[in-house]
Amino acid sequence: MATRSEIPRHWAVERRMPSPTRTGSWTAILLAGERPGGDPLAARFKVRSKALIRVAGISMLRRVAGTLLSVPEIGRVVILAQEPEALMIGDAAGLEEHPRVLLARSGAGIASSITAVAGSDLAPWPVLVTTADHALLTPAMVKEFLSAATGHDIAVGVGERRIVERRYPETRRTWLKFADGHYSGANLFALRGEGVASALTLWSRVEQDRKKVWKLITRFGPWLFIRVLTRTIGFQTAMEHAGARFGIKVRPVVMSAPEAAIDVDKMEDFELAEAILAGSSAVRRSLPSATVRA
Repeated sequence: MATRSEIPRHWAVERRMPSPTRTGSWTAILLAGERPGGDPLAARFKVRSKALIRVAGISMLRRVAGTLLSVPEIGRVVILAQEPEALMIGDAAGLEEHPRVLLARSGAGIASSITAVAGSDLAPWPVLVTTADHALLTPAMVKEFLSAATGHDIAVGVGERRIVERRYPETRRTWLKFADGHYSGANLFALRGEGVASALTLWSRVEQDRKKVWKLITRFGPWLFIRVLTRTIGFQTAMEHAGARFGIKVRPVVMSAPEAAIDVDKMEDFELAEAILAGSSAVRRSLPSATVRA
């Protein structure tokens, strides 16, 4: 992936760079776009984007952006969506004016959109990628993940089934089954440099079949496919072998907080997230009123 000194005009909403700060070196790319055909949950709540759904009284976009901005390791947040400026309404209106927030327009796919901005002046390495529907994300989770990502080209946050279901047995996730446990994505990805280009290219080719795990695994050769199919390989080992195919170091990070694996993708998730946020002030996160207009 070639480093770009300038973002193409159709990608960047505005050219201003964040004001100099003493914060960390990570760029957070916050995915707030919609998949083709729209989102059923957004339609149910009658909002233009799922990111604008209010969970416990705060839109998910504002909530997650506030979490990211409160992490010292993160220097800037890039909100990536088809029409990010159209999301700057309601309690998210002030995000556009925040000195450490930039807006960028996404393209046809998630991977290609990330590829277009990652490593550029807009979003310099290293890059953390997360999603606007990660309503339960906390600064502690982000810090834990970034710390564990050290020394690897790619790190992928996951929840482990025993950890998640011990606390929230009612939640339903898509579990990847390996010899050492069952895992579900936590919508946290750390990308440390240009060497991840080949992995992003693969992602762009298979993201339309993201629910068909076997299609992804077959890309890494028959040996790994058989081992995963027969559950005779651990998750960490499988990830190491997958990364080796691209000449990069990949690490899954099992998150200690069960909430890390819960995103708001359907109505049951929304109800669970509301209950969790209502019951624990420790996971309530919003931007200070001085920096974001309500």
